[in-house]
Amino acid sequence: MYNVGIFLFKDVELLDYAGPYEVFSVTSELNEHKLFKVFTVSEDGAAVRSVNGLRALPDYSFADHPPIDILVVPGGIGTRIAYKNDMVLDWIKNVSANAQIVMSVCSGARILGAVGLLDGKEAVTHHSVAGHLRETAPGAIVLDDKRYTDNGKVMTSGGISAGIDLSLHIVTKLYGQEIANKTIKYMEYGDWRSL
Repeated sequence: MYNVGIFLFKDVELLDYAGPYEVFSVTSELNEHKLFKVFTVSEDGAAVRSVNGLRALPDYSFADHPPIDILVVPGGIGTRIAYKNDMVLDWIKNVSANAQIVMSVCSGARILGAVGLLDGKEAVTHHSVAGHLRETAPGAIVLDDKRYTDNGKVMTSGGISAGIDLSLHIVTKLYGQEIANKTIKYMEYGDWRSL
């Protein structure tokens, strides 16, 4: 079983974290064995509001969360502040050191870039953030023509809904296409009828 920790912060983009949450949770739900334990983490454990106002209550704070095998760093306008927050950056560095996979969704790539995780690696982000990512993470190889990138441990996805694609890619990588297809069919995602 993999512990999936999803980072939440003020002005996070809702689907950036809800999409991966759904993919990993549904994959566990549909299979006899618990494949993923999914939880959310914020700096202080207090409630956060997403970009459009939906309020979420994180499961844990930076100080009390379980070990994280897969770290999900979503985007949203709140990344403009988060990628400059030393507490956030230190936490990302510490968790990333022990995680098996670190993935960003959308402008969450800003945060990975700020701690050097994208140096020398291919990365994607929301199309409106690509120029800024090139400025703030000059060591990253920022692409404009991919839905997601897989550099082994560090993975990035494009804007908002692309986080679902990357999460499904991770499910496939860890458990195979058959398990991923069950999730795709249940979610009626993409070309699910052809599976």
